[in-house]
Amino acid sequence: MSADVKPRRRYDSSRRQAQAAQTRHDILAAAQAMFLERGYARTTLANIAARAGVVVETIYRAFGGKAGLFKAVIEAAVAGGAARAEIPAEQRHAIRAVIAETDPRRQLELYAATQPGIHARTGPLLGVLADAAGEPGLAELRSQLEDQRLAGMERFAQALADRGALRPGLSAAEARDVLWTLNAHDIHDRLVVQRGWPPERYRDWLALTLKHALLADPS
Repeated sequence: MSADVKPRRRYDSSRRQAQAAQTRHDILAAAQAMFLERGYARTTLANIAARAGVVVETIYRAFGGKAGLFKAVIEAAVAGGAARAEIPAEQRHAIRAVIAETDPRRQLELYAATQPGIHARTGPLLGVLADAAGEPGLAELRSQLEDQRLAGMERFAQALADRGALRPGLSAAEARDVLWTLNAHDIHDRLVVQRGWPPERYRDWLALTLKHALLADPS
């Protein structure tokens, strides 16, 4: 009789995880497209669920609601895609290169090189966010995004300070504020979108300006 008993199939957790990741990516892609097409207020979770081929409850379970989903869409845009967004920022290739670089001038050049792409990807979404300023949950979201950006600049500034790279009299806190200001999307928008600068020119300007504003030896 024992020969007739079929072996139990092993639970394939890796396949289930891959399916869950694909579902998440589908939701993020559908959400980004619809937010850009229709704006925040006119896009519903039912719209997004239908486009992604899921039920609304799946979106609630994964993102906690509309504001949480919009935040995830922006974070995916910053990272360069939904899959990259799941990797901690300090482990992403471009960020690792900045962290590993020992020359502060080259560090700022590598950092500046990441910014045109980030601004190009997030700019339209930040426009949606600005247009929907009065919507529930978005004031808190805007604050969270700025807090995250400021925290990142603080870590970068502190690393420069620990290396003794900052110009005399410039504290790590002041360096953080300089980084936070000069890499703001509004600056990119003014120069690239409004004044028509090529992304490469903006990149080079940002690197040069940061070096002269922050470093003891910018040359």
